[in-house]
Amino acid sequence: MNPRFRRYFFLISVVAFFGVFAWGLHDLPPFGHYRGPYGDILNHVAVYERHATDVVTAVNFDYRGFDTLGEESILFMSVIGTSLLLRPQKKETDNNDGKADNSLQRDLDESERRRAPAASDAARVLTLALVGPLIVFGWYIVTHGQLTPGGGFQGGVILATPPLLVYLAGDLKTFKRITRQEWVEAIEGAGIFGFVLVGLLGLFVGGAFLQNLLPLGQTGSVISAGTVALLNIATGLAVSGGFVQLIYVFLEQTLEVKLRVQGGK
Repeated sequence: MNPRFRRYFFLISVVAFFGVFAWGLHDLPPFGHYRGPYGDILNHVAVYERHATDVVTAVNFDYRGFDTLGEESILFMSVIGTSLLLRPQKKETDNNDGKADNSLQRDLDESERRRAPAASDAARVLTLALVGPLIVFGWYIVTHGQLTPGGGFQGGVILATPPLLVYLAGDLKTFKRITRQEWVEAIEGAGIFGFVLVGLLGLFVGGAFLQNLLPLGQTGSVISAGTVALLNIATGLAVSGGFVQLIYVFLEQTLEVKLRVQGGK
């Protein structure tokens, strides 16, 4: 395919895309005018049926909980795929003789002037001071998903931030010491397994996958909404474990391989 043909193909594709995009925008209802009855029905019945004051969480983890399991599984498989792609390869550090690759060593030496400066003492103190509050805030978001906007997905991302702050305040060895890979993988797997287990219990005992079996509790209380709270916790574990695993493999690929080559190992 020659460059001229590629340009024409690109322009035609752009025009077609924006045509479809404009068509879709034209068919949208005016802002603030909701057409479908689904949302209106849930707004009327969710609090009464599920004792959850956050209707979005009730939808995600109860009314369409099976779809949420699929979304969580997509994240799980994406983390596995990324980990496989970024796993250290022997050829990245060694040549056929088992010695450090001189060409790679040369490239790394040339890039030394582009390295970011070390973190200042103020940055170290600030990042370490934020670790505790972020852990508390993340668990708050996870456990209060049935009451306020938030839940396992949002809280899980927040819970994955403290290990990254530890790396920014320390170094890769400190980060790896507090996020041992087997622990992170176990947390992520426990989150996925917990979600499926709650669903299977509903199937075997109640007759439907993810059927709510626990007492709904008092509306507005942390212990409310039945299994919705458990599914939020399971999702928080899976999401936080998945993101920490991604951070782990990215840092290992970009930093540890470089250190091994520079050390001649």
